[in-house]
Amino acid sequence: MPHATGRVDAARAVVFAPLDGTGRAELVEKRLTDAIVTGVLHDGERLPSEADLSRSLGVALVTAREALEVLRDKGLVKTRRGRDGGSFVTFDRESARRLLERRLRAHSRIELRDFALHASAIAGTAAEAAANRASDDDIENLLRIADGADLATAGGARRAVTRFQLEVAAVSQSPRLVHEEMRLQGETGSLLWMCLREQEYRDRSAIARIRVIDAIRDVAPEEARAATLAHINSAFEWLIDERARVDARTEDAASDPKDMP
Repeated sequence: MPHATGRVDAARAVVFAPLDGTGRAELVEKRLTDAIVTGVLHDGERLPSEADLSRSLGVALVTAREALEVLRDKGLVKTRRGRDGGSFVTFDRESARRLLERRLRAHSRIELRDFALHASAIAGTAAEAAANRASDDDIENLLRIADGADLATAGGARRAVTRFQLEVAAVSQSPRLVHEEMRLQGETGSLLWMCLREQEYRDRSAIARIRVIDAIRDVAPEEARAATLAHINSAFEWLIDERARVDARTEDAASDPKDMP
């Protein structure tokens, strides 16, 4: 039973998990960018060395090096030489917000809905299976994760969502569901959980976790699935509204004479 996945820092496990498919530098850069702009990797945090990064992601050393060069060009990473050197995260909240908004506008509403449907299918199935298979120890661990969630920041709330959903997948006793949950968190989590920048949605997320735990404790698989789907659907609805807001701001800026060349 793959419990170890949920009992380490699951958000970091997602960041540094092996990439599926070809290990292109763009995929490495996107994975690390998402982790930085969502707060999973903290400002000032030291990244693994190029060699360690290439091993953990399953890519060539040159691929990891190219990805870090792009991150430096974006201003998301700085590199220092010497004994205490390395590559360090440089998090600028405003730049990160603009980057996420550009990525949001790059996806159509149909694509965003597909992300949510895929996430619902995986997380909902995992919750349903977990309700049928959880032990008392599993439930206690889920409660510890819920109680220890940091809701003060978007990054802390995102780490809580990641860890909780990976642990539910582990409780389902399906290694495939764990793997797929990790892949989805790495690929689409930065967009789907953008709502966690708002305190209201951090609080909603905490309530959703308790509802899922209660359903698992009551051996109520349909309720566990429904609570999980409601949580994801709430995030998706916020995302669609946010895309409309971003589009409106972009159009207003384009029409403002002060912004004309």
